[in-house]
Amino acid sequence: MIDIHYCDEVAEARAKGAPVVALESTIITHGMPFPQNVETARRVEQAVRAGGATPATIAVIAERLHVGLSDPQLLALGQAQGVMKLSRADIAACLALGKTGATTVAATMIAARLAGIEVFATGGIGGVHRGAETSFDISADLHELAQTPVTVIAAGAKAILDLPKTLEVLETLGVPVIAVGQDELPAFWSRQSGLKAPLRMDSPAEIAAAHRIRAALGLPGGQLVACPIPAEAEIPADVLAPHIAKALAEADAQGIAAKAVTPFLLQRIFELTNGASLEANIALVLNNARIGAQIAAELAKP
Repeated sequence: MIDIHYCDEVAEARAKGAPVVALESTIITHGMPFPQNVETARRVEQAVRAGGATPATIAVIAERLHVGLSDPQLLALGQAQGVMKLSRADIAACLALGKTGATTVAATMIAARLAGIEVFATGGIGGVHRGAETSFDISADLHELAQTPVTVIAAGAKAILDLPKTLEVLETLGVPVIAVGQDELPAFWSRQSGLKAPLRMDSPAEIAAAHRIRAALGLPGGQLVACPIPAEAEIPADVLAPHIAKALAEADAQGIAAKAVTPFLLQRIFELTNGASLEANIALVLNNARIGAQIAAELAKP
């Protein structure tokens, strides 16, 4: 049996049947420096509470899967060194070795399913990397969406990825991709991607109903709910394009590959945009947390 530890706030919500939203922890350990990482994590948790749900930040600490972190644990994780970045391939090994690990989208979905949490809010999912036709670099997030029944709230796939190929793989895997309030798929830092979204829904109630009906039909996997970044916080795609191209060229020249690619690209884009990309990232995560809470509240209704 997996030793799952629920923080007091999450345990109380579970006992009451109140809505809970899962949150990943790589944003804390691999997303930004201390103390901004902890401050942002606290803001995201508060956004979930403001939306009417309980936040459950997920991590592996000392041979235990933690679903919900206390503030001291959040603070300690934000300063920890050598934290493993966990996806489907790593989470069991991290638990077996007694190490500390932060969950990515795929690992958070796995943990959420084990904990009976149906909604997970994050920034952006992984996907098909540019040049994947030769590198075969495709995120495990896509296959996790195809098999784990959790509704994932994101601002689409990260804009550093090959968005058309990512959308094509999701379609092939049978993953519903739902744009919220618009017909075009959002592109993380930007509201528009130039790609038509396969589905559009305009309310948390509609998204919750689709989640329930998928379960009733016996369909495996979850849903990707793509929320456009708030207009006042976005960086237009045409402004970002040259920065992304430069960062990609540098990564290729330096031979950066596998798990190191995304952190490198995000850091370089942060530098090239003079920090604007991080501010936009924080704004979109907060927005996703609020919407995730609203969807979880709908799912908790009798």
